[in-house]
Amino acid sequence: MENINKDFQGPAPEVKQPTPTVPVHPSITIDDFKKCELVIARIKDAQDHPNADKLYVLKVDLGGEERQLVAGIRPYYSKEELIGRHAVVIKNLEPATIRGVESQGMLLAVKDEKGLSILTPQRDVTLGSRVS
Repeated sequence: MENINKDFQGPAPEVKQPTPTVPVHPSITIDDFKKCELVIARIKDAQDHPNADKLYVLKVDLGGEERQLVAGIRPYYSKEELIGRHAVVIKNLEPATIRGVESQGMLLAVKDEKGLSILTPQRDVTLGSRVS
């Protein structure tokens, strides 16, 4: 039997490329945003997490209140670079145990192709000041 497609000169069939998926987050109201208590903290101490190579256990001062945070910033900052630094923290996040260590909030940072950067105020502000 002869192959009828051997002399076909038409265009190659179009191959549909998969569309990249972009996570879609639902919109929140201003009242939802106001529920997040974002405050300025000072990092008082940084220790290696005992069970994770990419995590630090931080002690932060929230303006008279000290908290312990677990943060995945160890590949980007040395302990010496962190101590004394001001940062934005979510104060009212439900505590979570991360690799066996309790975290009582979350340090905010941004990551892009150049690395990670902790969110900090542009000038010294009172510890515990609320971000709005």
